Amino acid sequence: MSEVQAVTAYVGLGSNLAHPRQQVEAALQALTEFRDSRLLSRSSLYRSRAIGPRNQPDYINAVAGLSTRLDPDALLDALQAVEQTHRRRRDGERWGPRTLDLDLLVYGDRQIDTPRLRVPHPEMANRAFVLFPLSEIAPGWMEIAGIGPLQRLTQVLSGDGVERLQ
Repeated sequence: MSEVQAVTAYVGLGSNLAHPRQQVEAALQALTEFRDSRLLSRSSLYRSRAIGPRNQPDYINAVAGLSTRLDPDALLDALQAVEQTHRRRRDGERWGPRTLDLDLLVYGDRQIDTPRLRVPHPEMANRAFVLFPLSEIAPGWMEIAGIGPLQRLTQVLSGDGVERLQ
């Protein structure tokens, strides 16, 4: 049996409930403990206005890069397990407030479209709170499969409402 080739995956992290900065920092730490994976990079933390329902707190966001031998579904399982540890509720409210949201943004150069998982993440091209931290940790990245050049995507998005934190 041959060894599974490591893939670089990028994960978006966000929280706007229950001490969001601490939630994101704890989730970043949890990524270092994934089996068959290694944390390669992590962005600064960013504050962003919430999208979706009004009257919810701002989000704290980040992006992390992983080298992983986990297949996409196993990686998604691991991400959702971390969300559960942080008491993530999935009550059907789209874009509502949450303790922790972990999104598999990119898995190598693969394009995945299943009922459970779409990669690259279908909304990432429209989200400054994803693209700005991603471009911070992958500045030379040329092309997101099926979406376009990262540098062009960040140039056309407004950074309004997204603030890099110290």
